[in-house]
Amino acid sequence: MEEIGKSAGSSFSKEQQQIYKEWFNLVDSDGDGRLTGNDATKFFSMSNLSRQQLKQVWALADSKRQGFLGFTEFVTAMQLVSLAQAGHELTPDTIKTASKMEDVKPPLMDGIDALLAKNKSSRISENDINGSTQLRLPTGTPQFGAKSSRKMPLNAVTSIIDGLKRLYIEKLKPLEATYRFNDFVSPLLTTSDFDARPMVMLLGQYSTGKTTFIKHLLRCNYPGAHIGPEPTTDRFVVVMSGHDERSIPGNTVAVQADMPFSGLTHFGGAFLSKFECAQMPHPLLDEITIVDTPGVLSGEKQRTQRSYDFTGVISWFAAKCDLILLLFDPHKLDISDEFKRVIASLRGNDDKIRVVLNKADQVDTQQLMRVYGALMWSLGKVLNTPEVMRVYIGSFNDKPINEETASQMFCELFEKEQNDLLMDLVDIPKKACDRRINEFVKRARAAKMHAYIISHLKKEMPAIMGKAKTQQRLIDNLEDEFAKVQREFHLPAGDFPNVEHFKEVLNGYSIDKFEKLKPKMIQAVDDMLGYEIPELLKSFRNPYA
Repeated sequence: MEEIGKSAGSSFSKEQQQIYKEWFNLVDSDGDGRLTGNDATKFFSMSNLSRQQLKQVWALADSKRQGFLGFTEFVTAMQLVSLAQAGHELTPDTIKTASKMEDVKPPLMDGIDALLAKNKSSRISENDINGSTQLRLPTGTPQFGAKSSRKMPLNAVTSIIDGLKRLYIEKLKPLEATYRFNDFVSPLLTTSDFDARPMVMLLGQYSTGKTTFIKHLLRCNYPGAHIGPEPTTDRFVVVMSGHDERSIPGNTVAVQADMPFSGLTHFGGAFLSKFECAQMPHPLLDEITIVDTPGVLSGEKQRTQRSYDFTGVISWFAAKCDLILLLFDPHKLDISDEFKRVIASLRGNDDKIRVVLNKADQVDTQQLMRVYGALMWSLGKVLNTPEVMRVYIGSFNDKPINEETASQMFCELFEKEQNDLLMDLVDIPKKACDRRINEFVKRARAAKMHAYIISHLKKEMPAIMGKAKTQQRLIDNLEDEFAKVQREFHLPAGDFPNVEHFKEVLNGYSIDKFEKLKPKMIQAVDDMLGYEIPELLKSFRNPYA
């Protein structure tokens, strides 16, 4: 796990840091802490590397494909330039090499001294004219609710994520608000939803090793962690980066503007009392946030009703997460009714699910083969997909593998499987920006479909008499109404929302109060999906591609 959170710029002297800082400030003309392709191309050309080499430098430095370089990524790029000038081939392994080399000198940049001197003299002249130095304010991040953000030009956007924020405010949010998408499907997005670190959620029955798995990744306990054979984790715990070790209660977390959890207030105080955030400084948590969940109940315990919508909360987190790990124990392969409901609530997020057969060293070779077969059979019945789910086999804790039951061959298997899973986790930050785009497009299509459904139901309502009776008929025959919408707008049947959930929410509304279909709003979203998002991605692609 050392690769997560480690950058090539982590090992350089104070003198080099000063040089890089000076160079970065020189290139960062608008002072927003981000270098886009337009900022960097002229400066990088001073290295006299070939276009192909510079393409590799940018691709390796901007490994998260955000479309810009922050200071850390800029240092990585400079070290890669230096290595390329020394004759090294630039490959993904070059970053690991650079991070281990304590003395990668700054690269040779033609004309840098003259450019720095010119920049310094122009700043002095500016100070003489104005009498004082004015602070440059970052222009990259639009503020929600600010009037100016509605007319923000594309050149004021300095990253793909900023562009998605702008498009959301201008194009998608009005459609969602008009047809109450936030009540039926998902709360309206905030700035923190776009800026949040990628999340990994762990799910499984009690005592399958979820908390131990997190401890294994972090190499230490997180604040408030409890481990035991009984259901010790009775709450949702979000483990994230912080300046010091502390636990924050759920009600406090849900109202913090800089955290992406405000949507959880929808589940009420009963849930928030079972929710907390554990913060601690850790390089892994600088890259990803981990969600520990209560053990899914089985047997007689599952008949005890939880005081909040457990599967609803799981579904909410699943939509936000980048990876969902389902943990199983060789001795707990039965999938309880509650676990079936939990897995069903993950519908639409199948690409994020990975299965972990934990504590595999507790059974011998023959038993493990039977356990694996039984697990695949059980999952096939619950997941209802023709594809085979990826299952990682291992023992994810800090104890040595039980050699009495595990042969040498299986010890090697466990090690390979563990490395594969860790590589999956290492790739999460790199794929986070792509995942944001994917989720944004998915949300836009869902909002469009929701608008079609609501406007269709509105159209079916009478102008004056019999509104209550007609509304009840529409709700009772909602599946047939969905089929009408599907035929009218040529929509895929698999994309329609859950009928029962939709009925439940719709019962709280008067359908005739909704808006009619607004073609301009639909067209704005279509333009966003067809032209503006592709144009945004094109603007922030590798400048040397």
